[in-house]
Amino acid sequence: MANRIKSWEKLDNSAILFPAIATKRMTNTYRLSVVLKEKIVGDLLQEALQFVLERFKGFRQRLRKGFFWYYLEENDYPIPRVVEEDDYPCRSTRENENNRYLFRVTYYGRRINLEVFHVLADGTGGFEFLKELTFAYLRLSHDALMEAHRGSLSSDTSVNRDDSFVRNYRKPSKSSYAVRRAFLIKGEKLSYKGFGVVNAYLRVSDMKRIAHGLDVTINELCVALYIFSAYRSYRYQISDRRPVRVAVPVNLRPYFDSNTTKNFFAMVSAEFIPVKDDYSFEEIVAITRESLRKQITRENLESIFSYNVSGQQVLLARAVPLFLKNAGIRAIYSRSTLANTATVTNMGQIRVPDDYAEYIESFQCFLSFSKGQGLKLGIASFKEIMTLSFSTAYSDTTLIMEYLRKLSQLGAAASIETNGVFYE
Repeated sequence: MANRIKSWEKLDNSAILFPAIATKRMTNTYRLSVVLKEKIVGDLLQEALQFVLERFKGFRQRLRKGFFWYYLEENDYPIPRVVEEDDYPCRSTRENENNRYLFRVTYYGRRINLEVFHVLADGTGGFEFLKELTFAYLRLSHDALMEAHRGSLSSDTSVNRDDSFVRNYRKPSKSSYAVRRAFLIKGEKLSYKGFGVVNAYLRVSDMKRIAHGLDVTINELCVALYIFSAYRSYRYQISDRRPVRVAVPVNLRPYFDSNTTKNFFAMVSAEFIPVKDDYSFEEIVAITRESLRKQITRENLESIFSYNVSGQQVLLARAVPLFLKNAGIRAIYSRSTLANTATVTNMGQIRVPDDYAEYIESFQCFLSFSKGQGLKLGIASFKEIMTLSFSTAYSDTTLIMEYLRKLSQLGAAASIETNGVFYE
């Protein structure tokens, strides 16, 4: 019997970067979590994963290495085992014990965790998978849900694997990325296994009220708070030669009519360059608002990813071995990543059908470290709960405490939890 030909797909424009730069320490893996109102049963979650993975072809893949490029190939290994979490977050998903899948599912108490290697999908695509995994689990746990939604994905769920970068590419454009080095946070690091996580839970209504009073969006407010906290924590290390720049991923789907589960985002940077001795919070908010709004336009976003795609087409067209391509990608990445102090990503309001929503308490997201960026912030909201998730490599939590202190002063009190590594 002849071997069946496996399906495969090219890496999208963003995905090309991640295999070249990923290391054991900087895994390029992100975590998305859902907290239920009931304790997780591992066997049922395994069954739910089986159901969902059979229907999500995009997640049923492994990374393969050719002579000239990486590509994704259908993975026919057994599906990964769902296990109770007993290790630090965002470990590499390129390990043999994971059956070569590029994601991992764990649980702890009432929380389901999905960790995804960024080559597979961005946060929007990852949340499509996590939501369906959650729905499948809840159907197995509750007969009424199974009766109402037997054996089906939500009508709002996309399994599309369109390369929206290529489809929406228009013409080469000049680079708009910052290349000058930014202020970088430094300090004593936690042990290798000490991946620090601080979750802060706030009311969405409080954040809306504060943002409205400052004439900004919630996203602009969260980025401005990070810049202000960095300014307050490291004031005398920040200068016009080493400004604070916060990278902000922008979901391109609403701008270009896409529902792909592959990567489809662009990065902009909110920049704060001090030119005087003292700044108020309101001044930093205004600087952040202006910086982001002039960049987050359809025209500019198209310019950013079109520049990237044009560079990709030139790079991939060359008959250059993969190891040489990787060396070039790493060199470019090393220069560009040091142009940002941190990354703040906001997944916005996560929406689910009403009959599932009553079993869900909150959603969370956070990022692994990257070169020069050891303190990042991920944000997700569900109904009235906004979760700020700080992931940090540092034992010093001054910036995080400044952020939460300022929010409290503005009228948004937060309840806080950590994963305990700061007390070891």
